[in-house]
Amino acid sequence: MQRRQFLKNTAFFSASIPLASLLQWNTTQKKNIIVLLSDDQRYDTIAAWGNKDIITPNLDFLAKNGTSFTQTHVFGGLSGAICQPSRAMLLTGRTLFNIDRQARDNYEFSFDIYNNYPTFPEYLRKNGYQTVGIGKQHNGTTIYNRAFSDGGKVFFGGMGDQYNIPVQDYKLDNSYGPPKDNNYNPNKPASTGQHSSELFADETIKFIAKYKAEPFLIYTAFTTPHDPRLAPQAFHDLYADKNISLPPNFLPKHPFDNGELNVRDEQLAPFPRTADDTIRQIKAYYATISHLDAQIGRIIQAVKDQGLWENTLIVFAGDNGLALGQHGLFGKQSVYEHSNRVPLIFAGAGVPANKEVKGYCYLSDIYSTLVNYVGFPVPPTVQGISLDKALQNPNTPLRPALYFAFKHYQRAVKKEGWKLIEYHVAGQRHTQLFDLNKDPWETNNLADNPKYLSQKLTLKKLLLQLRLQYNDTFSPFWEGYS
Repeated sequence: MQRRQFLKNTAFFSASIPLASLLQWNTTQKKNIIVLLSDDQRYDTIAAWGNKDIITPNLDFLAKNGTSFTQTHVFGGLSGAICQPSRAMLLTGRTLFNIDRQARDNYEFSFDIYNNYPTFPEYLRKNGYQTVGIGKQHNGTTIYNRAFSDGGKVFFGGMGDQYNIPVQDYKLDNSYGPPKDNNYNPNKPASTGQHSSELFADETIKFIAKYKAEPFLIYTAFTTPHDPRLAPQAFHDLYADKNISLPPNFLPKHPFDNGELNVRDEQLAPFPRTADDTIRQIKAYYATISHLDAQIGRIIQAVKDQGLWENTLIVFAGDNGLALGQHGLFGKQSVYEHSNRVPLIFAGAGVPANKEVKGYCYLSDIYSTLVNYVGFPVPPTVQGISLDKALQNPNTPLRPALYFAFKHYQRAVKKEGWKLIEYHVAGQRHTQLFDLNKDPWETNNLADNPKYLSQKLTLKKLLLQLRLQYNDTFSPFWEGYS
């Protein structure tokens, strides 16, 4: 199939829908909400955000008919699986060291949400919303049933490729079976079953029709572009002949031990990294994102077909980023920009069109924003800020600085375009200082340059302040740090 004809057949093309110039907060008519969460999607994977290699007409549509938050971040994690704490923080509006955690070995933690903190679906459910949960739910079955009044094709864990995801149907009595391993094989050909992105989009469309007459929240968490990066062949063909360059910060290996160089994600590429394999994996990554984009287009069309566009808010976000060769890494177990910056777009009812907000925020700030959007008070357990004023005025200041953590190996702070990263691994310490305004790819470490000593000391002081503010008080990372 020719690329142009393929795009014509799969992309969602329509004239821009007029949107209100100002947000309609606290209106008497409740707005529907659809939250679409991708898995392992980095912030720079949307064509409308400046990526000239990727094909994302439907995400472009949301960006052009909504407001993009281009400096959205995840806080990090205390285990190799960043997705679990990321989703817990999104659902509760709380920060990493202030959500429930269960200790594992070697200072690793899993994150389940217990009775202390109401999630935003649960809160909206108690205030008259039909709440629907679809797709990846990695924080337990009890919290899922507490949060959602309905749902379908839910993935609680286990392993499978994108054509064999072990999903279960919603059970009112919480009688879900254990997660199953579907003989996961990253090299398995895409030949059986239905692709997860299509499956979860089908479910979303079904529930849009089911609850079109009453206010609803639909939370759909996709399992792409997480590996194995499988998509219908036509989407891989889009990139087969594309001339995609290596990222400027590509390295054969990371310059020092960051504490997580042999985790599963890092073993998906050869050591040292090669240019050919990296480009091959980037193309597969883009192909799965383009396929996901096509499913998002189907969801947008379903909202329009049901006559709900002017009364529905769509939020698109990613749960964490991915390195794919940057800094010699392939996973998300770091605090570099490629791992902790994610896409975030609000589009639909009342949201200003084609706007960009550059203020700093966390994924967990979505909770307060949605609650403000529908006119309810924010619960006292929520620690996130609301982005509503920035939606009305993109120049509104948000968070003055951001704090990041990964296990007991890495800590970082980001302020006014400067980023300090500190490492403590096997008794060795390393420091990195980047001027992101001039060096967005984080290639020029200024930590040992005397010219920037004052900047480094200022950020080290801020790191210690934010450590206490965010309750990061237990880790061996801090032993001997000054």
